[in-house]
Amino acid sequence: MNGILNWNVDPVIFMITDSFPLKYYGALFAIGLLLGYFILRKIYKNEGQSLENLDSLLVYVIVGTILGARLGHCFFYEPDYFFKHPIEILLPIQKIAGVYQFVGYQGLASHGGTVGVLIAIILYCRKYKVPFLWLLDRMAVGVPVAGAFIRFGNFMNSEIYGKPTNGNWGVIFQRDDMIPRHPTQLYEAFAYLLICLILYFMYKSKSIRKSEGLIFGCFLTLLFLARFIIEFFKENQESFEDNMMINMGQILSIPFVLIGLAVIIWKSKPKSDTLKIDNI
Repeated sequence: MNGILNWNVDPVIFMITDSFPLKYYGALFAIGLLLGYFILRKIYKNEGQSLENLDSLLVYVIVGTILGARLGHCFFYEPDYFFKHPIEILLPIQKIAGVYQFVGYQGLASHGGTVGVLIAIILYCRKYKVPFLWLLDRMAVGVPVAGAFIRFGNFMNSEIYGKPTNGNWGVIFQRDDMIPRHPTQLYEAFAYLLICLILYFMYKSKSIRKSEGLIFGCFLTLLFLARFIIEFFKENQESFEDNMMINMGQILSIPFVLIGLAVIIWKSKPKSDTLKIDNI
């Protein structure tokens, strides 16, 4: 008996119209964002915070995520193609047999999505006068759930899978080949859910919450360190990565890990040290 799962799920749930499909990826993407939003909403209620303008935050995050993730993929992974087809950067279309057809966004980069969300949050905080680090700490608890559901969507799409397991176990993504592979989409998804639990228990600590930015620093470090490690088991997304010591996903993860560690060190300093510095 082996541990091989044969995976051949149609990524399309059903056709809304003759040319507009409802796909698992899009549905799970939306579910993940909504679950993250409801976690933040519950945090707001538990803290007695006003829910006014929280719906606006959801819009900011959705726009920032999609724009950032799309631009990140186009510029980091396929710049040559998209510089020649700029209309396909922001529109979910592709020229097939000389005719533009709706195909959905064929490529979203999580690193770009992270940058997009951060920019969106900065704009939101400026407009609605919300403390930046305070909001980042609370959003950090819910964001990994959204990331997990996006990876579940990748699994349903049979994409971003891992390298061959070279054994009698793994997942065979029959839409591509018959080789047992690491289901790296699931590795990431469950890693993100575990990170969510860790950050939630950190949030429950009043002393940690008082050090604004500490939870966010742990979020960056844990999430992108997990991404960096899992990339060793993942197939490269683009051919240019084959000659690199580490792939693009790992290169882009390093700055986020370093920023997260810097924030942790900054926010972990005793207040007495801060006072001494201020008095010099």
